[in-house]
Amino acid sequence: MTCEPWGDAHLDSLRQSLVYYANQLQPLGLATGTSGNLSVRAVLGDREGMLITPSGVPYANLQAADIVPVQFTGSGTASWDHPRAPSSEWLLHQAIYQARPEAGAVVHGHPAYATVLAIHHRSIPPIHYMIAAAGGPTIRCAPYATYGTAELSHHAQVALEGRKACLLAHHGLLVLENTLAKAMWLAREVETLAQQYYMALTLGEPPLLADAEVERVVKKFATYGLNAQSG
Repeated sequence: MTCEPWGDAHLDSLRQSLVYYANQLQPLGLATGTSGNLSVRAVLGDREGMLITPSGVPYANLQAADIVPVQFTGSGTASWDHPRAPSSEWLLHQAIYQARPEAGAVVHGHPAYATVLAIHHRSIPPIHYMIAAAGGPTIRCAPYATYGTAELSHHAQVALEGRKACLLAHHGLLVLENTLAKAMWLAREVETLAQQYYMALTLGEPPLLADAEVERVVKKFATYGLNAQSG
């Protein structure tokens, strides 16, 4: 079955959104320098694919024309015809889209607190009810693998089972959502939870919410506002 191609105007709008939110990564504390990357699912010609930020372009210089369209040609394979190379983490983004049909956008960053926990291979436990925004009672930490590899993509997929966010050991955080705006909101929420956990640990191991309570909040969030973009 062939995909219905998306018009140029729609794709241009997505490119502009990627530029806008890419320029929010540093102000929100989600990335430094050229680290971090964003993508949105897209239909490109007759194939499923994505639009993704390019490799090595400072966000302040990023233009809509720099956004790279990547067509999925198979499991772990893709093609692009663009002056810029896609983010070095394109394989990670592709793996999420192919494994999670509900994913419309992916955000990856290296925020300080989430990365500190990831360096220690710590998952985030249910310290606060807002952890339910990520889909369950924990935000898992995936084992380490070299960036841009199929091994990292596999570890991330496992850590994301039943979740919308995970940490990547010695690396950073990764989130998926159905829109880019929601993915950016969730990435910032995960970093806030990481900071709260880090600070709570200075007083000792914190008490935790019961899994049943988090599940109750997950269900409440499903019908709260715009997918619980507030707390």
